[in-house]
Amino acid sequence: MKEDLRSGSTGLREATRAWVTQCALSRICGVCEGGLGRPIAFVGSLAERDRNQFHQPPMHLACAEGVRVDGQVIVATAGFDFIRPDREDADQSPRFEPNSPL
Repeated sequence: MKEDLRSGSTGLREATRAWVTQCALSRICGVCEGGLGRPIAFVGSLAERDRNQFHQPPMHLACAEGVRVDGQVIVATAGFDFIRPDREDADQSPRFEPNSPL
């Protein structure tokens, strides 16, 4: 993954545990770092969409459209749950579950 848009890049910042947690708890966009309103967008693979769990942090819809690449989908929602994995969880990455699809 690429650096965030503050450097002029058009890609996603690396989805580290600290970064996605900061985005979730501060309710900021994972691309531009601006405050989130509605709709909230998530970018991910078809598999992430099908299980309704995304690893990239929430974004503004316009930011999501700017960083999405071929093979990725955008899911718009009014809200999300932030999932912090426990020891028994097969997926040890923090993730997001959209809970109010638009």
